[in-house]
Amino acid sequence: MKGLLDRFALGRKRGDMGEGAAARYLESRGYRILERNWRRGRLELDIICRDKDTLVFVEVKTRGPGSLGTPADALDRAKRNALVRAAGLYLSEFECWDEPCRFDLVAIRETESGLDLKHFTDAFQA
Repeated sequence: MKGLLDRFALGRKRGDMGEGAAARYLESRGYRILERNWRRGRLELDIICRDKDTLVFVEVKTRGPGSLGTPADALDRAKRNALVRAAGLYLSEFECWDEPCRFDLVAIRETESGLDLKHFTDAFQA
């Protein structure tokens, strides 16, 4: 059980580090961060920001050295559906259904030389 908890804690730490790096990256590109780790029940949006007049829901996927698959592989159909549901709750709560919005992905891989970050704008359609 301890090994499982240690892996969970390492994954959470890696995820937090990745989300921080993604937020700094987005801000450096002129995005305005509105929310981080917005939650309603079991649904979560990693980063909600503005890119000019567009509301952007950003999913951040971070993988460590030696991980199998790419960070983008984790953005499967079930995850996309959950993100769409969460975004719908956000749009309803803040009454902003008429605003243009999109879903982005920031995929981060830890390497020996640092972080390899890739930003995919409009990563999928709702």
